[in-house]
Amino acid sequence: MKERILIIEDEIAMIRLLELELSYEGYEITIASDGLVGADIALNENFDLILLDLNLPGINGIEVCKRVRAVKQTPIIMLTARDTISDRVRGLDMGADDYVPKPFAIEELLARMRSLQRRLQLKETADVLYAKDLTLNMVSHYVSRSGQEIELSQREFELLRCLLANKNRLMNREALLNLVWGYSFEGETNVVDVYIRYIRMKVDEGFSEKLIHTVRGGGYILRD
Repeated sequence: MKERILIIEDEIAMIRLLELELSYEGYEITIASDGLVGADIALNENFDLILLDLNLPGINGIEVCKRVRAVKQTPIIMLTARDTISDRVRGLDMGADDYVPKPFAIEELLARMRSLQRRLQLKETADVLYAKDLTLNMVSHYVSRSGQEIELSQREFELLRCLLANKNRLMNREALLNLVWGYSFEGETNVVDVYIRYIRMKVDEGFSEKLIHTVRGGGYILRD
């Protein structure tokens, strides 16, 4: 499945260059030439990366970044003709992951994209687990969705951590029972179903997009 990139940029020449080069590299490209439109697309669709210009009609790139970061962790690389320290700091403070000043060679952008992907992969195996707008910090035990803190019991936390660590992978009840409760647990196996219901009420209830799914006869999967 192709990785999806949203390009929010209003310079026609730059749009054509990025669309041509990134399509050639195998990415699926979506274009928005207005900040308001770009923010709306970013919030309502799922992308692997956003390339975001700073100077845009509608709303600027800083505001787009701020709105996206309020609900999503989609990686963002800012593209702009400005290369002063203050502009870099503003972009990064609003949640951008990297900053590439124009003009740039497409090879540099591709290298930055690969570097960002490696950093995010390492980050996911470190202290914090992510899935869309859900985050779980394994050190502080802080869990939130769309910026709202979620309070979990220790067992609920361990079950959610297990699902996040194996996101997009089907986990059957026996595997979850062994990983979360341990082999010595002697209770009924429906304890997994009970606790899945508990965390669904806290993680998915009230959100249009559900993250935890039941696979009939198979178990559970947390889809990112």
